[in-house]
Parts: sequence; structure tokens; C-alpha cells
Amino acid sequence: YVTLNYDIAWFQEKGLAPPTDIEDLLKPEYKGLTVVQNPASSSPGLAFMLLTVWRFGEMGEYTYLDFWRDLKKNDVLVTDGWSDAYFGYFTVGSGGEGDRPIVVSYSTSPAAEVFFNDLPEPPTASVNTPGNSFEQVEFIGILAKSEKQEAARKLVDFMLSPTFQEDIPTHMWVYPANRKADVGELFRQWAEVPQAPAQISPDEIAAKREQWIEAWTDVMLRE
Repeated sequence: YVTLNYDIAWFQEKGLAPPTDIEDLLKPEYKGLTVVQNPASSSPGLAFMLLTVWRFGEMGEYTYLDFWRDLKKNDVLVTDGWSDAYFGYFTVGSGGEGDRPIVVSYSTSPAAEVFFNDLPEPPTASVNTPGNSFEQVEFIGILAKSEKQEAARKLVDFMLSPTFQEDIPTHMWVYPANRKADVGELFRQWAEVPQAPAQISPDEIAAKREQWIEAWTDVMLRE
């Protein structure tokens, strides 16, 4: 799931409440605190933009583009990719070199911080409240004209097996697709599944993705 992550210590030191909703990013006290990714070049950036489309819609008094205009006014930083945002500008990922204590990342990122840095608890937290995350699904498929249909099916079956799925969390940092797979203690403790994530059908995304991105680009990079 793609969601906001924040630097726990930074907010404690500043005496500022951390965000619990994406609309918090528009508050004056959050000006200049957030880094996001370009949806045209980043999968989490695209997922976060889709969250805003789902949340605010394309029509009406306040649309997803209005949200982005307000976020731009509040000095949001846009990077090309996740690595630039997380390791370059996020206060935790950059080792204190960056100045943005809020980043668009994953609900599993706090668990990754514990795993890779051998920590007793994560220095970050993710915003898992209802309607503030986007479910990003990774697929596997078989080419229709593949001459290795039987072997391909065996590979898919293996990748969906509990044995493979239980190995996914600390390698791909995603949740297993097979509900019988055990996610492990690290994920149970530090990779909470967000509540009521946004969902847009793959067909609708395929049909409208480019126009959504083009409109976003006009607002964020051309206006």
C-alpha cells in the first residue's frame, strides 16, 4: 500500500502533531514538509495521485486537481522517483541531510527501517487511517502466445504457493497475495495494513491514467 510516512522524532521535537490524513498536508503548519513523486515517472507517485483522484474526484466543487494546487501552494516538493524522495529529501532516509519529514512511501517502510538498520523499533510511521492509502497490486501473467504454457503455469503456481509468498515480505516489501501465507513477526508488528484503502479498477486506470497524469503535469509543472 502506498501511503504517507513521517519522521516520528522530528514531529516530537517540533511539538507538532504528525499527519493523520492527506488533507493535513494543506495546513499552514505543514508548509514545506512534504516530498512526493512524479506520477509520470514513479509507481508510488502514480498511486498517490490515484488516491487523490479517488478521494476528491474529477468533478465538483473541489477536485483532485484543486487538492494538488493547494499542495503546490504549500510548498510540496516533487521528485522523479521514490529513491530520490526517500533517500535524498526525507529526513530519516537521508540520514538527516534532507529537510522533509513527510514522504510518500509504503505502509511497509517502517518494517524495512527496522530490518535493514537492525533497530528495535522504526523511526518512521505510516498513515494507515481510512481513505488515506492506495492498494498497489503487483501481477504475474502468462503470455498468450508462449510456447511454454505448462512450465509457465507451474511457475505461477509456485509463486502463489505459501512457500514463495512467505519469502516475499522481506524481499519485495509487499504483503502476500496468498492469504494462507504467514507474513512473519516483523510485518505483524511494524507493517500494519491500512484501513479502507482507495481502490480504482485496473480498467479505469488504463483508460484514464494518461489524461490524469497530463492534467496533473499541467497543474504541478506548467502552471
